[in-house]
Parts: sequence; structure tokens; C-alpha cells
Amino acid sequence: MNARLTAIFKAFSRLSFLLPAAMLLAALALRAHDPHLVSDLRAKVFDTYQSLSPRPYQPMPVYVVDIDDDSLSRLGQWPWPRTLLARLTDQLAASGAAAIAFDILFAEPDRTSPESIREQWRDEPVFGSAMEALASLPTHDALFADAIADAPVILGLAFSNGASTSASPPRAGFAVAGDDIGPFVPRFSGAVTNLPILDEAATGYGALNFIPDHDGILRRVPIVLLQNDKLYPSLSAETLRVAQGAQTYVVKAAGANQEENFGANTGVARVRIGQVVAPTDAGGSLILYDTGHREERFIPAWRLIEDGDTGGALEGAIVFVGTSAAGLRDFRTTPLEQAMPGVEVHVQMVEQLLLQQFLLRPDWADGTEMLYLLLLGLLVIVVTSRTGAAWGLVVSATAVCGALGASWFAFSRLGFLLAPVYPGIVILLVFVSASVTSYLHKERERRQVRKAFSQYVSPDLVKELERNQDRLKLGGEMRNMTILFCDIRGFTSISERFTATELTTVINRFLTPMTDLILGRGGTIDKYMGDCIMAFWNAPLPEPAHAASGCGAALAMRRELVAINEAFRETLFGDDNAPELKIGIGLNTGECCVGNMGSEQRFDYSVLGDAVNLASRLEGQSKTYGVDIVIGEATEAAADGYATLELDLVRVKGKDRPVTIHALLGDRDMAVEPNFIALRSHHDEMLAVYRAQDWDEAERRIDALETESEPWALATLYALYRQRVARYRENPPGPGWDYVTVAETK
Repeated sequence: MNARLTAIFKAFSRLSFLLPAAMLLAALALRAHDPHLVSDLRAKVFDTYQSLSPRPYQPMPVYVVDIDDDSLSRLGQWPWPRTLLARLTDQLAASGAAAIAFDILFAEPDRTSPESIREQWRDEPVFGSAMEALASLPTHDALFADAIADAPVILGLAFSNGASTSASPPRAGFAVAGDDIGPFVPRFSGAVTNLPILDEAATGYGALNFIPDHDGILRRVPIVLLQNDKLYPSLSAETLRVAQGAQTYVVKAAGANQEENFGANTGVARVRIGQVVAPTDAGGSLILYDTGHREERFIPAWRLIEDGDTGGALEGAIVFVGTSAAGLRDFRTTPLEQAMPGVEVHVQMVEQLLLQQFLLRPDWADGTEMLYLLLLGLLVIVVTSRTGAAWGLVVSATAVCGALGASWFAFSRLGFLLAPVYPGIVILLVFVSASVTSYLHKERERRQVRKAFSQYVSPDLVKELERNQDRLKLGGEMRNMTILFCDIRGFTSISERFTATELTTVINRFLTPMTDLILGRGGTIDKYMGDCIMAFWNAPLPEPAHAASGCGAALAMRRELVAINEAFRETLFGDDNAPELKIGIGLNTGECCVGNMGSEQRFDYSVLGDAVNLASRLEGQSKTYGVDIVIGEATEAAADGYATLELDLVRVKGKDRPVTIHALLGDRDMAVEPNFIALRSHHDEMLAVYRAQDWDEAERRIDALETESEPWALATLYALYRQRVARYRENPPGPGWDYVTVAETK
């Protein structure tokens, strides 16, 4: 085994360069594939940048006429009659708005329109004259269409792959220069459109679609989209076009004049809308440079309809009609807002285009990041393999800090989004490989220590010995510790029923989970003595709450015993032959000497002292008092809050001073249960009258406690006190009685 480990160690030493190099190649491959895990992390970094330095809000002539909750309260619930929307449109046109965009679909006829009412009253003769009057009235949709036709109105449509309707042709032409953009631009097969009478009256026609990222956050808004093979503008792009009076969109793709593609088709590069240029990603989308929600953008719809005058604020302005009403649920999650009104996203797009303030992810960003990743990774590998992990850490930390600084500078000063995430991943991979190499070097030295001690002492002690090999000598120290003894009751009679093989199975199936529970709660196994376990807490490593840890382990062992007995019945021995194990546990806390005990030739890490002897005696008393766990007074005080009952004042064998002993019945949750609180109070009252030699009252209280304590199985305890009361009636202890019980057994 030693030769094999040495060979492995030498092999890895020779491969100390190749292993991190392989990890670097894996990191490059992962970056090239760019799965959601990587892209989401990169996006979160850019979100953090925006939260640290959002786009400064500058007042622009771009507003939202907001169908807010107050407007719905004043003017009626949605949907409003189209006559009311016609009034709103007329008012906006009269206010001099350069473009009026509706972030609303009008896919169905107005239900309050005269023809809709006539349809509802068709079978009611009583409305005959009214039906004739209604027949002479124009429809609300026609009135709204007239208002739309007299104003620079842009209506929306919603593309979808589920709908089969085709949208009417766009109102403006598209000139595409360069390579084919079809594989990059979002493509849809159908659309949800407005009523034809409304669409035909509109000056502009734009898509309402938002396409959030994988994590549901809206970071990009399409400027152009495809239905089948026909290009359409977004609502914000179309609104800006109408406001300028432009007739054509110019889409420049890779390979167009002044657009370098380096021999590859990289999709859309920019879109010209009149005099405004939108630098887009390959799919023709604009990155949202978020300001967060701003109330300054919003004008309540009710104020415009009721008051009319806006003081000239809308002269030449771009106006979006939309909603922030909670009940209409038009909200989007953006880098800065959990719930931003969707119409405000359109407004932000127009603001960015007018201000020419953009966040850009350049075509060269991916290649630059991967090149930096490669160079950084190689540098870290060379430095780490030749000079050690310390200098590798210095170089790596410097490189990562440089990447973060450069990324932040690019964002805050240039508006470029360059990801600093991958250098950290490379450092992790390189240092994992460096750690493996270092581990293999040190493992050869530690192997002998681990082999010598791992079978006898706790894993914590093995680690301590590996770190401090000078502890491999005789000697000890005084510590306040908690000691546990656990023994199987009646094991002699159990052992007589089984063969040696079966008995070994029983012991192993018992000791293994019990050991795991002790070690899992910070304990150290001192030794096994047949069916007995001795363990302690607060050595070799400090454990401030050692008494509580010991109590927790004892309670867990009692619970685990149920599962052990069930396994004996169900899988090992069957119902008839299975042993029914019962245990007694003693816990005590006190000053002990702990350390390496033995001879120069052989020694064990162990503990000595009166507190240890008392813990052993307490385990023996568990059978006398009919409880599973007996703890000393010091443990009960140190592990405050557990569900305990005072058992007795006992002078155990080998001790002159009596000690108060307690039964540990449950954890801190049980200690605050009303039933247990009542039991403990009644139990303490019974002890008080018993010690006052009021035998009649003590017997009465014992009678009540026998019933009250049934959930805790304390019948043996109260039978013991009943016997004592009967004995003392016959032979009273007399005045000066110290009510100390002398233990007759260990």
C-alpha cells in the first residue's frame, strides 16, 4: 500500500503542470459553451454594476399618461369605453404631442358600444324605439378610430408562436445592409392584433413584446422582430420614428459598410431610426440602462381628461399611454426594480435613444474575455508550479483585482459590459490542482500518523496529531469535561442465546451507530469495554457547551436504540429470535486529567479522575431508578434547560460526599411543554414532603405521579419511593435525617 501511494504521489508531482492545464482547457470549453449557469452569473454582475451606478435620470420630453389606480377610481374600471380613450387621444393631440403610443391591445370590440348594446337587447321588444336610436349612432370603435386618424398615434401588437393571425404590414420600410440577420432576430409565427378599423387608422404600428432572460429579469428590449420573414419595429422604435416623421429603418448587420465581421456573420450591429442610431446586440435588441422607477415620467390619465391643460408640458413630447394599476398586472422585473410598469420600459428605451446613453456588449467582448482567461490561466499555472501556491495566490489575486477594476472602469466610463467572473473560476481551478499536489506531498507524512491512531481515537484527535506531532508523547492536562458511560442491560443473558458470530453482529450493529452519534456531537471515544462505551467531551479540542453536547448525544442514542431493535426484528433475527436491547447511560461533568496515558511502548489518549468514576457509577444507578439516562448535578447545572427530574441524593460506592442525581428525560423543547412542567413541579413537591417525613402526603402524591408520569415510563422510580415510604413508616429515620441514599451497587 505504501509503495502504491508513493508511486501515485510521484506521478502527480510530474503532472503538476498538466493537471491545472487540463482544468484551464475545461474552463475555456465551458466559457465557449456559455451555459445558463455562466451567463446568469455574468448578468448578475452587470445587474450589480447598474445598482451601484444606475443611469442618471435626466428629464426628457417623454412621458407616460398613466391609467393608474386613481384614474380607474375616478373614471371607472378597465376596460374604459373607447369614447373615453378618444377624448384622451384628442386631448393629447391638442396638447401638441409629437407621438402618442398606446401600450395597450384593442383586440376586441368595445362592449359599451351602441352595436354591442343592440345585440344584447335584440330579443327585448320593449326596447324597440331605443334600438332604432342606437342604430343611428356611430360605434365607439369608429369614434376612437377617427381620433386615432387625426393624431400621430402608434398602436401595438403582440407577437406569439401560438397565435396564427398575421400582422398587417409595418407602416415603414426596412433597409437591411450586410449579412442575413434572420438567424439572430427574435422570430414569431403569429400575432395578436388590434381591430382592423383601429390598425388602419394608426400612423405607426409596433411590437409590445418583451423577452426576459432565463432568470426572468428584463435586461434587453427588441428594436426589431420578425414575423415569419417580415421585419417589424418595437413600440418604442416605432414611436421614435413617428415623432421624427421618418419613413424607413436602416438595419446594419455584420458585413455592411463600416461594420467589420472578421469573416463571420455576427447578426445585427445597429439600427438607424430617422436621425437616431441604436447600437444593438446581434439579435437587434437594446440593453436596458436602467434608472429605476421615476415618478417624474408619469401624468395621471384622470388629470389630463378632467383638467385638460398640461401647461404646455406635452408640446412636442412623446407620450406613451399605459398603466401602473396593480390590478392590470403590467409589471416587469428589471435590474433595478422587482416590479416596474411595462410602459416605463418603453419610455426608458426612447430616453436612451434620444440621449445616446447605452450599455454595450461589443462583438469582441467574448473573444477578449477568453484570451484574457487563457493568458491569466497560463500565468497562474507557471507561477504556482514553479514558485509555490503563495506566489500563485499573489499573481491570481492581482489578476482578479485587475479584471474587476478594468470591468468596472469599462462599465462606468465607457458603457461596455466586460465580464470579470471567469478569472475567479480559473483561480479556483488552478488552486484546486495546486492544493491536490500540496496534499499529496503532505499526505505521505501524515499517512503514518493516521494509520497508527485512526482506529483507536476520534477523527478530531487524529487531525490534531497530524498538525502537532509533538503531542505523540506521554503527559496530560486538567480540564473540565463531560464523561459518558453507556452499557447494555442484561447483556450476559443475551449473549447466552447467540453464537459468537451472531453476538459479534449484535455488538457491531449496536456500537457503530452509537459511536457515530457521539462523534457527530463532538465527542471522543475513550474505549469499548465489551458492550460498554466510554466517551468524553471537551478534549482534545475545546467544546464550550460540552455538557449540553453530552446530553444531546445521550438522548440521540436512546432514540437510535429503537431503530436498532427494529432492524434486529425485521432484517436480522426475526420477531421470535431478535434481542431487545436496553441501555443505561451515565453522564457526569467535572475536572479530569486528559492526555496520553500508558507506557513509553504503548499509550492511549484517555481521561482519569473522580468525575470519570462517578459517571460510571451513575450509569449503574440507571437500572435502580428505572430510567435510561442518569446525570450528575454538575452536568444538570451546565446543560441548563434540558428536561430533567431530580432522582435522589446518593452516596455511591467509593465516594464519601453525596451527590444529587437527575434523570435526563428530554431536550429543551420538552422542558417547556406544559405537561412536563406540571410533572416536574408535582415531582419536586413529592420529594419535599417525602424529605419532610410526611409519609401519608408523600404516598398520595406518589399515587398521582404514577398516572401522570406514564408517558415518561417512570413506574420503577415511583415504586421505589413507595417502598421507601412503607419502610420509613415502620422505621422512621427520625430528626436530623439527611435523606441520603447509600447506593448498594456500582
